[in-house]
Amino acid sequence: MERKSTQSSSKFVASGALEEIENCMVADRNILKRRLANLYNENEKYARRFLQQLERAKSRKQHRLSACPAVQFTNTLPIHDKLDEIADAISGNQVVVVCGETGSGKTTQLAKLCLDIGRGINGFIGHTQPRRLAARAVAARIAEELGVSDDAVAYKIRHSDQTSLGTYIKVMTDGILLAELQQDRWLERYDTLIIDEAHERSLNIDFLLGYFKQLLPRRPDLKVIVTSATIDVKRFSEFFNHAPIIEVSGRTFPVEVLYRPAEGLEDCDTDADHFTLLSAIREVSAQGPGDVLIFLEGEREIHETTRFLQKQNLSDTDVLPLYSRLSSSRQSAIFKSHKRRHIILATNVAETSLTIPGIRYVIDRGFARISRYSRRNKVQQLPVEKISRASAEQRKGRCGRVAEGRCLRLYSKEDFESRPEFTDPEIVRTNLASVILQMKTLKLGDIHEFPFLQAPDSRYINDGLRLLSEIKALDKNGHLTKEGRAIARLPVDPRLGAVLVAASEYSCASEILTIASALSIQDPRERPLDAQEKADAAHAKFADKRSDFLSFINFWNFYHKHAKTLSRNQLRKLCQQNFISYVRMREWKEVRKQLAEQLRDLGINENREKADYEPVHHALIKGFLGNIAVKTTATEYTGARGLSIHIFPGSEQFTRLPKWILASELVETSRLYARNVASINPRWLIKPASHISKSEYYEPHWDNKAQQVLVYEQISLYGLVIASGHKVNYSRINAAECRKIFIREALLGELLTGNLPFMQHNRSVLNEIEMLEKKSRRHDILDEQSLFEFYECNIPAEIIDGHAFRRWYLKERRNNKKLLCIEPEQVMYHQATDITANDFPDNVRLANSVLGVEYEFKPSAANDGASIDIPIYQLNQI
Repeated sequence: MERKSTQSSSKFVASGALEEIENCMVADRNILKRRLANLYNENEKYARRFLQQLERAKSRKQHRLSACPAVQFTNTLPIHDKLDEIADAISGNQVVVVCGETGSGKTTQLAKLCLDIGRGINGFIGHTQPRRLAARAVAARIAEELGVSDDAVAYKIRHSDQTSLGTYIKVMTDGILLAELQQDRWLERYDTLIIDEAHERSLNIDFLLGYFKQLLPRRPDLKVIVTSATIDVKRFSEFFNHAPIIEVSGRTFPVEVLYRPAEGLEDCDTDADHFTLLSAIREVSAQGPGDVLIFLEGEREIHETTRFLQKQNLSDTDVLPLYSRLSSSRQSAIFKSHKRRHIILATNVAETSLTIPGIRYVIDRGFARISRYSRRNKVQQLPVEKISRASAEQRKGRCGRVAEGRCLRLYSKEDFESRPEFTDPEIVRTNLASVILQMKTLKLGDIHEFPFLQAPDSRYINDGLRLLSEIKALDKNGHLTKEGRAIARLPVDPRLGAVLVAASEYSCASEILTIASALSIQDPRERPLDAQEKADAAHAKFADKRSDFLSFINFWNFYHKHAKTLSRNQLRKLCQQNFISYVRMREWKEVRKQLAEQLRDLGINENREKADYEPVHHALIKGFLGNIAVKTTATEYTGARGLSIHIFPGSEQFTRLPKWILASELVETSRLYARNVASINPRWLIKPASHISKSEYYEPHWDNKAQQVLVYEQISLYGLVIASGHKVNYSRINAAECRKIFIREALLGELLTGNLPFMQHNRSVLNEIEMLEKKSRRHDILDEQSLFEFYECNIPAEIIDGHAFRRWYLKERRNNKKLLCIEPEQVMYHQATDITANDFPDNVRLANSVLGVEYEFKPSAANDGASIDIPIYQLNQI
């Protein structure tokens, strides 16, 4: 009766619960559905508990609905006229593509629009940005426009999470969303996702879009909005089954494009380049006031051009650099109000990432350093390449924001039209190890079949798999290892993850945390153009003579020591005096703190005692096995696979030039440079590289001291000999051949230690046969092959060394006293069996004396033949 009553009660609860569950937040729904499925098998107490959980879930959503911020839109932005159209598209489609240039308002207004039409109640409105700086800025701007000061709009970036359960709009980097997949595979915390700046086609963006392609059929309630500049937007639409595209115009003035090709520009003639730029600057300066943005290839070109322009005495003009590694204080100078003309020399970071106010003129050299993975060399290159037409248009779009603009392209129109339409997405020009590791962790199947927006080259996939095997994240069958699962949980590059996990084995987690966190951020050392020598002198105080990695620890210890006693302003000033970025040091501290927490979750705690040089670098080797090199000339190194490598000039090892080095990074610019370099002992590589190294063996031989067959081993890693000339047990390499050598050298050669009974007997038999050979003047009586076969047949196959042989022999002889004792006929050729001692006497009688006869078979020797020693006093008796 009780069971029937319970089932009736459960059925009553279940009958109306499903509809109510659908009105809860997404994250609550699936939990409640699972519990509802078990309701029929539980008692009434469980049913009451379920109802309480359901009520709490309903209450959470109701509170979220009532606390939702009111939305107001900025009607001066170009996107304002498209809001109704976008809202209808979102309501009627699971995926919507919104394209428009910078200044259209799509970044700030789309999240507000989603909130206004009821999104963000059943879960977060997730809004991704390619960069941390942008994520913080966008969150602050949206919060300001909504008039909220709490966490209703919050950001989450690496090692800094400002969100809470009360957050509606969550702005984050695309890397954060990717990392969250490990804990929230179906993205149940979200009801809407906005993927901003998708045209950048970063590795993270392409992977997320492919993941959404698989996820959306399972999450029909989830809405995805892809935003892009007007670059290849049809590809996004077609990828998501012809999702609607809504174009939003930017807020721009007309921009005139002028082509100013110059001879010698493409030949990298620095002087010609500089004077061509100077001519272009003078041309635009004559057009009127306004700042000038000049796109150059990289930091070196920016520094060289800055020095050149500063010598030209340009009137009422400031020359300012802009690149990603520039300190935040120097970057901020670009955005401050000013009266003098600014000439800003920038890398392609200024194409889309930053909007610089006041730009009237753009000068475009038409080149950029593009990070590109070399499959042949297995390194990341930074070659200077011609930019695509889309990038050129993005650069042009940087002017014309405040008034009519002018863009001077320092190449011909024909050159422009011959360029590729788009820049290659990152997924086809980078190592794919991190993506493969994520896919393995999420069990997303074969990467070759994953629905990427643009499929990567299968050879790049194979290289990614090889790297993961190198760091032991995958086993020989391509399955995740224990180390691989741990590495996947750490929000760093897989190589650094391998180093962090290895720190436990070598009891150096404290030192490795400091080093790995330093390698995860921009270099905290500052080297301003006008104070390079002073900066170098200041940094030299922290340099370690053997390892750039330990230099990071010296920086860390210096900062950490003074942070305990100085005020924030005093610490900032101390950093400035030592040419250290205070902002990056604080970021370093935060990154290290977060990584330490994640290592503790993996059961890895910091060591209290200081670790020595060797264990620290043993751990580093685990992640950077492919970044080793040996010095082969005065300044040149040979690296893995025969690469020609030079130590980067900024390294402390640049002048010391140790014999063997390990680097955290190999980057190819004008040369292939090793960055962050340490001196190592090549023998440290043997154990961690055992799964990928190759061994060659030579001169197998019986070692009397070891009582084993040993062989010389030479170990190579990626073509570099890391160990040679040491002896190893030959039995584990070639047991069959080892057994033959054991029998031939230890037994036939009588090198086995210990005078075992069979050895005495067999020696006596062999002595007799050898004497017969001497007497008969033949070398073919003793059949050594028969003796070899005798031992081979009577000794078990697994006996291949002296120690095992002795144990076996002494045990078996208890039951067989004649074990391994030979008879003469067993080891004599058949045709020699009739040769006897009677034919060859051992002595002769002379008068009353018996004289011994000695036999030797040594042609041309004085004692060859039979010899008798006759005493002088008996000579007359012959």
